[in-house]
Amino acid sequence: MLVNELDVDRIIEMAWEDRTPFEAIEVQFGLRESDVIRLMRRNLKASSFRLWRKRVHSGVSSKHMRKRHSQMTRFRCYRQRSISNNKISKR
Repeated sequence: MLVNELDVDRIIEMAWEDRTPFEAIEVQFGLRESDVIRLMRRNLKASSFRLWRKRVHSGVSSKHMRKRHSQMTRFRCYRQRSISNNKISKR
């Protein structure tokens, strides 16, 4: 699992977003859910990691595609900048 510092920041951001599933992180960065958990544990304070894990396992988050409602088709907010292969446009 080799990712640079900018990728780590983006992965953490995507992991915190409720609408971004682990599958989207895997497509962009090649990291499975277990790899993301390991990365979050290594890069967050212990209390922040516990809050994140609690949120992922609560009913609020939809981090797993199989647990999503069929109406939820977007990974990101419509107001978010366009992102393509983790490159933010117009930067």
